[in-house]
Order: sequence, then structure tokens, then C-alpha cells
Amino acid sequence: MPATTPSASMTGSTSAGRWPAVLCWLAVALEGFDLVVLGAVIPELLATEALGFTPEAATMVATLSLVGVGLGAVSVGPVVDRIGRRWAIIGCVIGFSVFTLLVAFAPNVALFTIYRFIAGLFLGAVMPSALAYISEYNKSGKTGKATTLTMTGYHAGAVAISLLAVAYSHNWHLLFLAGGIAGLVMVPLLIWKLPESEVFLIAQELKRNPAAAQAKDADAADPAGTVDAQVKTGMAGLFSGKLALVTIGVWAASFMGLLLVYGLNTWLPKIMADAGYEVSDSLVMLFVMNIGAVVGLVLAGWLADKHGTKKIVLMWFVLAAVFLAALSIPMTSQILLNIAVFITGVFVFSAQVLVYAFVSAIYPAQARGTALGMASGIGRIGAIVGPFITGALVTAGIAYPWGFYLFAVVAVLGFAAMAIVPKSVK
Repeated sequence: MPATTPSASMTGSTSAGRWPAVLCWLAVALEGFDLVVLGAVIPELLATEALGFTPEAATMVATLSLVGVGLGAVSVGPVVDRIGRRWAIIGCVIGFSVFTLLVAFAPNVALFTIYRFIAGLFLGAVMPSALAYISEYNKSGKTGKATTLTMTGYHAGAVAISLLAVAYSHNWHLLFLAGGIAGLVMVPLLIWKLPESEVFLIAQELKRNPAAAQAKDADAADPAGTVDAQVKTGMAGLFSGKLALVTIGVWAASFMGLLLVYGLNTWLPKIMADAGYEVSDSLVMLFVMNIGAVVGLVLAGWLADKHGTKKIVLMWFVLAAVFLAALSIPMTSQILLNIAVFITGVFVFSAQVLVYAFVSAIYPAQARGTALGMASGIGRIGAIVGPFITGALVTAGIAYPWGFYLFAVVAVLGFAAMAIVPKSVK
């Protein structure tokens, strides 16, 4: 099978060579779809009291779903580094698709919650697996654009479910069915067209036979030059030598980055409504910010590959802080306000993804999956903390302007975390 030999893994025709990138993008798009679907159906579940849903039950489901995502991200790293990127991706897609389907048939809130939690485990695991794969599949050795373009899939999936929810929110079962079926339909294509990472295969071979390192040009397989037979796998590999400082920095930056993303996505409309803007305008701002996110991902990846990922991620966190603070200033012009929100989206959302790009580039192949999984998992803690803290400010009636001051400080802390990270560990 093509998945078992390095020679067949990434050296096909131009057409065949595009499949891995497309499939990783689709896997991340499915993650976006199946993660956001819960938020899209909660209003209908509460309005109809389907399955006995109450606000407390909805909060529990949403929280446990994010907990599952975080646990999945943390747990998948060692698996990816041991069994390979290919089967990790395939297993994740099968897992979250099956349990998303089961959610549609849940007879009560308890089973709905259990199925959603288990789906979250696989949803949290698929992104680190896909990013580990795509960073190694990219032959140029420049991980910025490869990572950010892959992550646009998440926003595409989120937009797709948002549009479907407008038409089918009254039949919430269909939305879960759509996500589950789409994933299962994709599985045969993954098995057929997604080869194993050549870098992973070489790393495994060198682990079994270190002497082979002298006979192979590992750098040709991994442009970043990070296939090293002496490197430890798992958590031990993350705290080996200079990587210890890298690990601490990227964990902190990832926490801050996802705190911003989830805090803003959850509460921006409410904060702006409290500031005196029309509710309809506040919802438009959320859409505008996410459009800015897509533009920011493309721009950030291009600049990171051209000027260095660390330099751009530092710049992105600083500019995010500036524009977040600027949103605390009342603006009478709706056009000016939307421009400010758009620019904020450009920097806030892609700063986090640039952290992943940096992780993909700096860690050796044997620890890359674990590194991405842990960075994502720690970030998911921020994803839970962000909405909680912001919600507390909303409850206290001080979310505007103090919520934006808080977000600006968090962005500065993200900058500080990345500033301590060495540019290279060689």
C-alpha cells in the first residue's frame, strides 16, 4: 500500500501530490463544522426544550464538549508520534463522525452530553494530527503558509454550519446528521489518497536502526532538518535541552491566543450591544471579525515564510493588543467601527495559528505530534477560561470597555510568552 513506504508517500504526480493538502484541509473543515454546530442548535434546543434542555443543561454540554476537545488535543500527541499521522487523522475523522451521528439520535440530555463529549475528544485530536502531517508534507520547509492555509478550513466549516443553521435550525437533528455523514463519506478517500508522512517513516526507521542515520540524508525528507535519531519522543522530548524554554513559551502563548479567540467569538456581540450599538450591528461585527480572520491567516502565513515565523507572531500579538484596546473607544461611524473590527480579526485569530506554525517548524519529527497536541490542549484551557472571565465581566456590567482592556493585556502576555522563546534550538 502507498502508506507503507517512503518512496510512495509523497512523490507522486502533481495531481496526486495535492491530495494530502486538500484532505488535511477538509479534515480541519469538518472539525470546524462539527464544533460550531452545537452553538448553532442551542437556541433551538432551548426554545423548544428538546430532550428536556434547560440553560443549565446547555451550559454543561458546551463546557464538557470543550473539555473533551482539550483532552483529545493533549492525548493525541504521543499517539501521532507512535502510530503515525495518517492513521491518527483517519481514526479521528471516524471517531467524531460516528459520535456526531449518535448525537442526532440521543433520546435525552444525558446521552446527548456523553456523545458530544466523546466526539469532542476526536475533534480536539484531529487538528494537531493534521498540522503535524501538513508541516512535514510541505517540502519547502516553510510551515507558515502551510499551517495557516490549512486552518482556513476551520473557518470554512464554521461558516458552512452557520449558513445551514439559518435554513435548518428548526430541525437540529439534520445538522448533526450532515456533519457525521460528511465525515464518514470522507473516510474511504482518506484511506485511498492520504499516504503516511515520509518524515515520520524515516524517523521511525532511524529509531529502530540509528546507524541508518549515517546512510540517509534526513534533511532531504524533512526540510527543517529535524529528523534526529537521538531525540526523545513524548513529553520527555518537549523538555529536552533548549526545547524546555520553547515548550513553556508556546504553551503560554497558545493559552493566551485561544483565550482571545473564544472570548471574542462568544461575547463580542453582547459586549458591543452593551456599549450601545444595535444588536443587529453587533452580530454583523462578529461576522466581519471572522472574515478578517481568514484574510489574516493567508497574510500571516505568507509573511511568516518570508520574514520568519517568530518575528511575525510577535508583531501579530502586538497589533492585536493595539486594535483590541482601540475597540474600547466609542465610534459613531459604523463603517469605521467595522474596519476596526475587521483589522482586529486579522491579527487576533491568526496570532494563535502562527504559534502552531512555529511549533511545527522548531520541534523534531519524533516530538512534533506531541508538541502540537500539547500546545493545542493547553490552548483549549484558555478557550474555556476566556468565555468564563468575559462572562463574569458581562454579568458585572463592566464588559465594555474593560473586556477590551483585558483582551489587550492578554495579547501583550502572548507577545511576552513568545519573546522568551529561542528562534532556533540548533
